[in-house]
Amino acid sequence: MIDIEYIREIRERVPAAALYEQLAEECVELAHAALKMARYLRGENPTPLKEEQIRDSIAEEASDVHLVAKILDIKGEPSAVNMKLSRWHDRLAERSVKE
Repeated sequence: MIDIEYIREIRERVPAAALYEQLAEECVELAHAALKMARYLRGENPTPLKEEQIRDSIAEEASDVHLVAKILDIKGEPSAVNMKLSRWHDRLAERSVKE
């Protein structure tokens, strides 16, 4: 559980612009970890890291993104998530029909 007092203190001491910079940096680190996994899975451009190490890195970076988003009080909208999930599913279904 995240300590609400810690969040309050961070919001008071760190300017919003700096928090958004941190969010961007954490998103980039998550993207890099995801790209590393794609390299690992394809094997076309080998990486010395093992799959478990890469998964751990992805989990850590996703946690960092989640934390900074929480500090910024950014919440996903469940209805938007459901709509996007449905659209993604429909695109996959359409692709299957075309193939």
